[in-house]
Amino acid sequence: MRSGVIAQKVGMTRVFTETGEHVPVTVLRLAQCQVVGHRNKEKNGYVGMQLGSGTRRPKSMSKAERGHFAATKIEPKRKLAEFRVEEGELIPVGAEITADHFVPGQFVDVTGISIGKGFAGPMKRWNFAGLRASHGVSISHRSHGSTGGRQDPGKTFKNKKMAGHLGSERVTTLNLKVVQIDTERGLILVEGAVPGSKGGWIAVRDAVKKKLPDGVARPGKFRLPETSAAEAAPQEGA
Repeated sequence: MRSGVIAQKVGMTRVFTETGEHVPVTVLRLAQCQVVGHRNKEKNGYVGMQLGSGTRRPKSMSKAERGHFAATKIEPKRKLAEFRVEEGELIPVGAEITADHFVPGQFVDVTGISIGKGFAGPMKRWNFAGLRASHGVSISHRSHGSTGGRQDPGKTFKNKKMAGHLGSERVTTLNLKVVQIDTERGLILVEGAVPGSKGGWIAVRDAVKKKLPDGVARPGKFRLPETSAAEAAPQEGA
């Protein structure tokens, strides 16, 4: 199991295939997605990696947050997320994961916060049919009708589908196909829609219900910081 990445949703567009068919795609951009820390079984009880993306001003952070990034000598990140991986799939701390971490044709699962729509009625929120357009129904055609019973049960059960807040919740969409990769600009184009608004943060991982295709890099595609690479070069030569 490889690590996922943190991407930022740019928007939707379309691309054309060799046969002239158009495919709707969502553009995801990797904004300096770096490995911030590791999780191990001895200390945390599981194996995983903490990734960070985007930039953040140090003065808008707490002292504990600044110390967390100072310990790893990594620029403060706006978004943090953890991905569980296997023992041999850890990527060095400070490494930046690139867009070719995924390959065209593979399937991915994406997770984001859906667009908030405020208070919504049962027809919009739960796709209810609404009440009849005649025969005694007055004014309340889009209402959900009765929610309880008479003496039995005499109450409204919990989790009853009713009007209420819609959207602004964590949503995962499974099995989206990677159409194109642009490593230089850090873009990943996936087929179909992705939950969230433009500029929202999206977690992208290998599809759980699909087999990983051949040619996928393990533990992943990444580039080391220039300082680390420069320091490692003389040691290798020696």
